[in-house]
Amino acid sequence: MSSPATNLPRRPSPNVQPSPLVTAIGWLMALWCVGFAAVNIVLESTDYLAESEYADYASAFTVMNWLVVGLKLLGAAVALLSVTKRPPLLPPRLLGALVWSVFATLAVYVLGSMAQALGMLVGLRGSASQIDLAGVAYLIFFLTAATGWGVLAVSYSARHALGWETAVLGVLGAPIVLGLVLVAMPILLAALGLMPAS
Repeated sequence: MSSPATNLPRRPSPNVQPSPLVTAIGWLMALWCVGFAAVNIVLESTDYLAESEYADYASAFTVMNWLVVGLKLLGAAVALLSVTKRPPLLPPRLLGALVWSVFATLAVYVLGSMAQALGMLVGLRGSASQIDLAGVAYLIFFLTAATGWGVLAVSYSARHALGWETAVLGVLGAPIVLGLVLVAMPILLAALGLMPAS
């Protein structure tokens, strides 16, 4: 006689293995983060800031550079963990929220940059002549990354059958990260005397 537990229908386990395309995107996003962190490291290893018009802010930029390097390396780790085929190091809901948070942070940054460019085009702030090829390439650089992270977030959530609440929790992390980098840290650095008070 079989036990009642064996007669219960089993829920199909989610397919947690990423496709080759998603795996490739995960590695590309990790390389994007590491490469972008390398820019900060190279900038920090030179005297560019100390000898530029931002010399008064050099100490503050040093702190901000290393904070951003840490965030970018964390992003690289999250990208790789989201496509690894090994047993997860983090609970799926936590990792899912982190992937969504990176995507949302980049998406908010891209939307803000687009709004700024639109404001220049219509003359609300600055002028269209300030939009150059380097600025457009920079925006495309971030738009590509945001798209890649969006793919990782959707794929990871689907593979691990995560609910919408994980995505919402991750998206709420975006203003926290941006607030830390753009608002809280400058205020703290000014209070410590590493940055001139505005």
